[in-house]
Amino acid sequence: MISEKTGYPSKADKHLLIMKIQFSFILLILLFLGNACIRNPDAGPEAPGFDKGSMLNFYANQQIKPAYSQVLSELSILKERADLFVANPDSIGLIALRLQWMKAAEVWQSACAFNFGPAGEEGLLKSLQEEIATFPVSATKTEQILAGSAFNLNDFNRDTRGFFAIEYLIFGKNQSQKFVLDRFENPHARQYLTELCYHARQRVESVLQGWEGGFGKTFAEDKGTGTGSSTAMLYNEFVKSFEFLKNMKLGLPLGKRPGQTSARPDLSEAVFSGHSLKMMQLHFHTLCKIWNGTGFTGNGNGPGFKAYLLQSEGGPALVGSTEAQIQKVNEAFAALPAGRSFSDLLATNDPGLEKLHTEMQKLTRFFKSDMSSVLGIAITYSSGDGD
Repeated sequence: MISEKTGYPSKADKHLLIMKIQFSFILLILLFLGNACIRNPDAGPEAPGFDKGSMLNFYANQQIKPAYSQVLSELSILKERADLFVANPDSIGLIALRLQWMKAAEVWQSACAFNFGPAGEEGLLKSLQEEIATFPVSATKTEQILAGSAFNLNDFNRDTRGFFAIEYLIFGKNQSQKFVLDRFENPHARQYLTELCYHARQRVESVLQGWEGGFGKTFAEDKGTGTGSSTAMLYNEFVKSFEFLKNMKLGLPLGKRPGQTSARPDLSEAVFSGHSLKMMQLHFHTLCKIWNGTGFTGNGNGPGFKAYLLQSEGGPALVGSTEAQIQKVNEAFAALPAGRSFSDLLATNDPGLEKLHTEMQKLTRFFKSDMSSVLGIAITYSSGDGD
């Protein structure tokens, strides 16, 4: 109010007026910051002319479905080979079974990065990766089963089933072929093997049916980039799969994980068959195909993450940096001594493995931090990698 004596606002009114002005100023700042920072989670980055629907259709129909379809086909043949072998456990049948296991495990590397949607967790089921590709296998629990203990392929003992439990049974743990053949004189071992093969095939078949059903259509039609969108799920699993390769398939046996003080070759993927390095290379090759937008058969490119980045602000520079680092990882793989197993290289402290891990660690920044920033997609999975 105006003072009758002075004709000016009172001291109290001056204070109130100042507070109102300050409040209005703060409110304007907050509104400005809000408009600057809050983006529509489904708007995605500015990428003029880029069709995310075409990208998602490409991934679904040219990579994901064909990969799962081929894994299912190879697992079906593996089940047939196992049935023939247990009916007559001889060396010829064992060799055929081992070769088919290799084919199935190799093709699995082309699908292991699509661990979401129908392949994700559901109720008590963990992801497909955990259900059929957990490693290392628990030799103790597996031997108990072989000795006659009951087994349940739907329990929490995921280290007693899947690809690498089958590998343990048919390759043995530094054991002779005769030892492995003698193992299958036991009817319980024969039953265990055939049910392991059936279970893996059944789980992959269920995932493929999900993709060929409603999920595949929903995935391709969701053009957003917000949390839970198709692009966000695909991207998060892409990065997660890369970190799994770097941290678990390579870093864990190399002794690079927190708390480790030495190498642990026994913690490798595919350790019993001696094909750990090959599986790692195939896994990385799959990640490169996802990055490039290369079809499952390797023929022809589609609109993948690389194309998406090239149409995004800041993307072309990131593509150049990323591809330069991808090349360094491939060179590190190629530089490893030929004809030697991962376990042997670990045992002799081959410096090439350290180099490979370092180059993969450098690639993390581009795949994870920089790519997430440019595409405007949040990392939503829990990661203790530390980049």
